[in-house]
Amino acid sequence: MDHSAHNKLVSFIWSIADDCLRDVYVRGKYRDVILPMVVLRRLDTLLEPTKEAVLAEVKFQLEDMQATELDDAPLVQESGYVFYNTSKWTLTTLFKTATNNRQILLANFEEYLNGFSDNVKEIIECFELKSKIQHMANKDVLLDVLEKFISPYINLTPKDKEDPEGNKLPALTNLGMGYVFEELIRKFNEENNEEAGEHFTPREVIELMTHLVFDPIKDELPLTITCYDPACGSGGMLTESENFIAEKYPVEGTQRDIYLYGKEVNDETYAICKSDMMIKGKDPENIKVGSTLSTDEFVGQRFDFCLSNPPYGKSWASEVKNIKDGSDVIDPRFIVELADYWGNKSKVDATPRSSDGQLLFLMEMVSKMKSTDASPLGSRIASIHNGSSLFTGDAGSGESNIRRYIIENDMLDTIVQLPNNLFYNTGITTYIWLLSNNKPKERKGKVQLIDASLLFRKLRKNLGSKNCEFSPEHIEEITHTYLDTANVERQLNDNNDPIGIAAKVFDNQDFGYYKVNIERPDRRCAQFKDELIAPLRFDKSLREPMEYLFSEYGDKVYETGFLKSIENDVITWCDENDIKLNTKAKTKLLDIKVWQKLGELVSTANQLKVVFENQGMNTESNDFNQFKIDVDVQLKALEIKLSASEKKAILDAVSWYDENAIKVVKKVVKFKQDKLDNLLHHLGCDVTDMADFGYFAVEGKNLEFITYESNLDLRDTETVPLTYNEDKETSTFEIHQYFLDEVISHINEAWINLDSTKIGYEISFNKYFYQNKPLRSVEEVASEIISLEHQAEGLIADILGVEISKVQGE
Repeated sequence: MDHSAHNKLVSFIWSIADDCLRDVYVRGKYRDVILPMVVLRRLDTLLEPTKEAVLAEVKFQLEDMQATELDDAPLVQESGYVFYNTSKWTLTTLFKTATNNRQILLANFEEYLNGFSDNVKEIIECFELKSKIQHMANKDVLLDVLEKFISPYINLTPKDKEDPEGNKLPALTNLGMGYVFEELIRKFNEENNEEAGEHFTPREVIELMTHLVFDPIKDELPLTITCYDPACGSGGMLTESENFIAEKYPVEGTQRDIYLYGKEVNDETYAICKSDMMIKGKDPENIKVGSTLSTDEFVGQRFDFCLSNPPYGKSWASEVKNIKDGSDVIDPRFIVELADYWGNKSKVDATPRSSDGQLLFLMEMVSKMKSTDASPLGSRIASIHNGSSLFTGDAGSGESNIRRYIIENDMLDTIVQLPNNLFYNTGITTYIWLLSNNKPKERKGKVQLIDASLLFRKLRKNLGSKNCEFSPEHIEEITHTYLDTANVERQLNDNNDPIGIAAKVFDNQDFGYYKVNIERPDRRCAQFKDELIAPLRFDKSLREPMEYLFSEYGDKVYETGFLKSIENDVITWCDENDIKLNTKAKTKLLDIKVWQKLGELVSTANQLKVVFENQGMNTESNDFNQFKIDVDVQLKALEIKLSASEKKAILDAVSWYDENAIKVVKKVVKFKQDKLDNLLHHLGCDVTDMADFGYFAVEGKNLEFITYESNLDLRDTETVPLTYNEDKETSTFEIHQYFLDEVISHINEAWINLDSTKIGYEISFNKYFYQNKPLRSVEEVASEIISLEHQAEGLIADILGVEISKVQGE
């Protein structure tokens, strides 16, 4: 339908709310009535021409065939759609036979709704339409609403009509009906200050996505195609994909079979999507309702194409229980196999942080890709994301694992950066991810990044957050840039401002990096001091409330039953001081055994302090190695046995870092030659390089090395590109070469903790496309200031009505 007719129809429907519902519903609830009534009227108009044939079939089955239940197949055949209505009513006859008796109208209306096939009844239930009809009947507005929707001045039918004045009312095609749905949703959401267009992706964005997905294989498209959207909303992405294929890639002498699949969590938009599918003769059972993340509705199915605009920045915390059991992922869609630094493969977590689930939708689509064994084309995916999918999550995190899995399996084809303010519900930067598991030869092992953020035209009037759009020329330029698989340099205008499109092609591993810990030796001084021993009485995680209890009640905290008797007072104090205690922490705080165990540590430390003082040893020691030996000797003399953790707690409490102290030895390692050879192979170095990995040779002993304790506060984390050593003529591997180039020259006692190495992937558009604009010269700035001063003088003179020359003369 043409644009003006579309706008008139939307405006008419929009006006129904104010005309009929003003005193019945609050403004924010208008959409709850109008949207389902639009759907109902559309279905009603489609079924009107075959109404008599359907009723005849009903009569035949019930009277002639003596059937106890109606057979769907003949009724569907008679209606011409995958749905039908077996009641005698239409919306038009309901209105024309209505009386002043609201109960009769309501009963007739309910009979009409009950006459629909089960697939429509599900839609009616999702809309909660029966309760709304009853409420409108009780408020005496149902007849008014009905009159508006059957008005001869609007056309919701698929055929051309004329209004009472003879003006043509264009037919409302299925595509046009989709636009009406989407526009109404957007307008109602904007009106309610909700997420405007939460279920609405701009049509030019969908068109760009379809070009990117289908154009590269347009000559190889099969006659039977399946498309899937795991967050389908009202179905716009699916229907536009189908329209695009039919329009752009027709097959001479035949017609493609295109099957659309989707899932939507919102009942209302699911109802709209499902009704749209039924109107178009699609199988409504392919559209599912519910959470895509919680339940794999299409388990075992694979699709040729997946296109989606999943929600981003949306928490999936409520669905964690369906995906994880504690820290273990139990849903196979979100588990991937990756190799560690040493090449050992294992199953790892592929779930992002619970505050943002958009990458889970991407993994859902990846899990639904057809293998190249099952389909020569494999599968192609286009998915819209915000920037967090590109870089959030450290190496080894779920987000990074997802990126790594996709890139290392050569599925990431292209990412296109879109302009800000292109969407109705957000002004943030968004990106189209394009994936394929069967990339052409020239794109294998490559990823193309396209920056189209400066490619747009402004709208004359903002639509929500949307203030710009792609023109057909922009879409063509982006598509050609993608198909050319080439680098495109950013152009500059006369003011040296960047304009137009830019693109770069990278190797897959350009986005990968090693995250490795660089250690430094611990150097500690130690001495038994009262102020260092006292904190041993308190658990570190509960120090503040334990300090309060001890200062308030003293040794009473060690008396049986005392802590339980003041439990309410303790909880009140914690609440007043904004200290949050979970059940485990509260139990620990009030457990006398915990207090007694910590008290014994204090007693032991005090005993050691006395012994050290009596023997003249309690002076500050800068050799923690000897200090530990002395403590062991005195504990043995005192016949006190401590666990390793208890002894460590005392030693940590009475020692502190000092850069001038002696290094703390972890152990002295004596190797046999074969063990040393294995270690050298593991580290990938020569024996002369072992100090770079924390093994320091003992002078005069070939197979003996010292390792030192590392200081966690001095630990540094370095990010080393996977490609760091590519351009260097050396056999040294990436991490070691980076260490030699960037670390050891600054910190000569540091070493590489190679066993901590993790592999991560991230993508930064700013890093690759940022262009620095040179500052203007001082002369240029000064000239502009002087020019502005002259303009200001002239403006003041005009305001005062005097000549500048006279003012200057005076």
